[in-house]
Parts: sequence; C-alpha cells; structure tokens
Amino acid sequence: MNRREFAKRSVGFAMSVGLPAGPIPSETPTYSTRDAGWQAAYNKALAILQSNVRTLPRFSSPVLIEGAEYAGIWQECGPHEALVFRKFRPDVARNSHMVFFALQRDDGQLPANNKLPETGFGQIQMVVPIAATAWELARANGDSELLETAYRACSTWDSWLTKYRNTRGTGLIDGFCTYDTGMDNSPRWAGFANQCPGKDAKNCPPDHRLPRLCPDLSATVYGARVALSKMAEALEKKADAERWQESADRIRQLILSKLYSREDDAFFDLDAQDRFVKVRTCVLARVCGEHVVDQPLFNHLWNGQLHKPKAFWAAFPFPSVALDDPAFVRPIPRNSWGGASQALTALRAGRWFDHYGRSAEFGVLMDRWCRAIQKDMTFRQQIDPESGAFTSGDEPNYSPAALVMIDFTWRLAGIHEDQETIQWNVRPGHPASHDAHFRLVADNGMIADLKYEQSGASLSFNRTLLCRIEGGSGRLVTDKSGKLLHLVGTSGSPEHISLRTHGGMQRKVLSPNEILPL
Repeated sequence: MNRREFAKRSVGFAMSVGLPAGPIPSETPTYSTRDAGWQAAYNKALAILQSNVRTLPRFSSPVLIEGAEYAGIWQECGPHEALVFRKFRPDVARNSHMVFFALQRDDGQLPANNKLPETGFGQIQMVVPIAATAWELARANGDSELLETAYRACSTWDSWLTKYRNTRGTGLIDGFCTYDTGMDNSPRWAGFANQCPGKDAKNCPPDHRLPRLCPDLSATVYGARVALSKMAEALEKKADAERWQESADRIRQLILSKLYSREDDAFFDLDAQDRFVKVRTCVLARVCGEHVVDQPLFNHLWNGQLHKPKAFWAAFPFPSVALDDPAFVRPIPRNSWGGASQALTALRAGRWFDHYGRSAEFGVLMDRWCRAIQKDMTFRQQIDPESGAFTSGDEPNYSPAALVMIDFTWRLAGIHEDQETIQWNVRPGHPASHDAHFRLVADNGMIADLKYEQSGASLSFNRTLLCRIEGGSGRLVTDKSGKLLHLVGTSGSPEHISLRTHGGMQRKVLSPNEILPL
C-alpha cells in the first residue's frame, strides 16, 4: 500500500460501492440476544468500558484506562485494548496511542505508562507492539496524521531500545526487571527488582544474572519492525521499508536460534551466564502473537505445549505458568503471573489463533472465558485455570476482562472485521446467538447485519441480503464489498452447513479448522 492508496482508503472504498464521498459514516456496534445471562454480561462489560474512559494528567484527551486498581494506561496493553474497542470509541482508540507519542522523551524513550500520579519511565513494559496497533488503526481509518506520527515515534523508540537494551550486543532485547515484561509476581523473575534503579529504564540493577535476553521483548520489537516496514511503504519510503523488514528478519532469526529450547518445546530467557531460565510461561503465546514462529514450528509447539492439557491447555486457557511446571504458584494470589490465566493473555489470543489455523480451538477458549465471566460478573483480572474462579483479591471492573466479553461475543457468534475481510461467525444454538442480532459498520461504511432466526442466520450488507446459513456452526469470510471467499470450520466436530445465496443452495460438510474456498 503506497501513500496514494492509503490516502484514498477513508473515502475511495465508500465511493466504489455507491456511498457519498467524505468521512466514513460511523455507528456504534449493536448486539442483542434473548439469552438473559449473556446479554447482562455484555451490557455490564460495555458499561465498565465506558466508565473506564478517562482523561489523565499530562494529556488532554480521554483514553481507555486499565481499570480496577490500575488508574492509568500502560504501553504493553493500552493501545491494543483501545484498538479492540475502536468501533465503540474511535476517538479513544486514537488517543490511547497518541498519549504515548505525546509523552515521548527527546531521546526517543516511550513511557511505560501514564498514571494519575506520574508518567512512568522506570521500565520498558511492552508486549503487543504499539507500532503494530498504530498501523492497524491508521490503516483502518486512513488516518495519515496518525500514520506519520506513529512512524516517527516508533522509529526513534526502536533506536532507543537498540542503544539502551542491547547491552550485550547480541541484537536481541535485554530485560532488566520484572515490570519490563509486565509479569508481576512471576517465578520467571523471582528474586529480581520490579523496576529499574532510579526509575530509569536505562539502568540495569547490579545483579550478576542480568541483563537477560528475553524472547517476548524481542518478539515485540520484531512485530514493531514488521509494522514499521508497512508504514514506510505506505509513506513511499521504499528504502526504509526494506531496511525495517531486513532488521525484523534478523531479530526473528536470533529469537529462534538463541532463545528456543527444542528439548523443552519452549522459549526461555537467557541469563548473563548464557543459561536458560527454565520456567515455562505464557511467553510462548507472546512469541506466537507476533508470528515469530512458522507454521511447522507452531504445530510442534501446539502439540507439545499449547494444546497439552497438563501444560497450557487448561480448562480455562492459558495459565501464565504451565500447570505441570514446578514453579506454578498455588494457592493463587492476586495479580499473579505465577499460574493464573490472565484476561490480557486471553484478549491477545485473537492476534494468533486464526493466523495459525486454530479457529475451532479459539472458539473453545472464548466460550469458556465468557461463561466464567457470566458466572462471576465482577470482571476481575485473572482466573484459576482449572476451576475458572476469579481471584477475589483483585479489584473489579478491569478493562481487559470487559473487552474479553465484548470481543469474544462478536468473534464467537457475530461479525468481526480485520484488515482485508469481514468474518461472519454463525453459531446456531449457542447462548450468544439466541434470537440474536449483530450490526456493525465496516471501515468502508458498509452496514453489516447478522440476524439469527430458527435454525440459521441471515447475513446482509447495506440491508441487502447476502446469504443465509443454516445447519451447523461455521465462519463465512467475505471481502469488504461482500464477495464470498471461503468457509472456515469453527466447531470441534464436522458440521453440515447449507449456504443459500442468490445463485442457489450449496451444502457443505465443514471439518474443524478446514478452509473451504467458495
């Protein structure tokens, strides 16, 4: 995508489908179901998110805060959360990126957070790359100002990380403290300081085991460089685009060659003595979240760890430490990355499950989390991976838990828009789909409706019937103009699906995770 194509994105697509030129019309997504429990949880989640839109000191526009006990926004998660929330509050999604760029220091350091009492620079605390979420948001909206601002800010942030967090000269990213990775109270960081000395992320604590080479921090930089390459292409900076992609490829190869233990099917920190820190954590999911591993390696990790019931495929995935790892912390304390399944990890699953062809299992994860939320209704930070019980010591009204309920409802049984396609998730008989109606305005202004009636669902674009799906569960994928592309098996067993279009009826048997071209 070049600059001209990017600039046209916000109006060109609308004109091509007969809509008036100018800003794309916006409308808040709407959802209703006759299942009282599901509707109550959805409504409460939305109310929590609306109440967690706040204006913080040192930045004049409202952002989505973390909520619960966290009165602020953190780089590791805030931009991604706001991206998920963007259809409801596009202004907040934009602000939740711009706040970090506005508070960036002259040397290029982005803040780890902006809280009521202070803007924090005492750790780097990054997981989902802000460059990646900024690119997705700018691309979706044709926002050239956000694109150019994010490109400058994230380029200088990469330079800062290369200068101050590559102290061992390996090309990988150093971890100095617990908060760098946002894994509070994790056995991965047992015995180490939470924050850098003097609240300055350039300062490594005086410990012979530090600095560590961290696979998740390095994966974040990999994902950021991929996004920077795409931004540079959109800005018609061809040489920069090639340079960023080459830089991304280098760090990816380093992660795979230096931080992956084949005998353990896991990625580990490498300490200052070049020894693996062998605690199996959800770092594995973070590396997959940035698509560092290819499909064959992912399949190996999936079978050996991620989908193994005794490891990470718990009743309520994903534990922050594998169930069968001796370091798993029980009883589960509050705010613990020592074993609890975190809402943040669940919310990030949307960044990699479908990418690696595990849409059916993603449905299982989403359903279990939504049912756990409905059983409790406090929307706290974490759950017991085996019982699904929320930790009572955590404060309620946590934004990531509310976003899990909202995002998973639409991904399970409704409409989800990604960068290139519309996903119509049809799941008859599910509580979320009980006489349900989903309505979403796509980025190009097209109005998407999914209505459940009797044994199936009707799918419409701009109030014109696109097709009707009857029978079992599955996902229909179309392009942004409504052209049918393929079906995806989202159920754990084969499903018989009837697809009725203007051209007639097609009957298909759809296996789990199968992609069936149309």
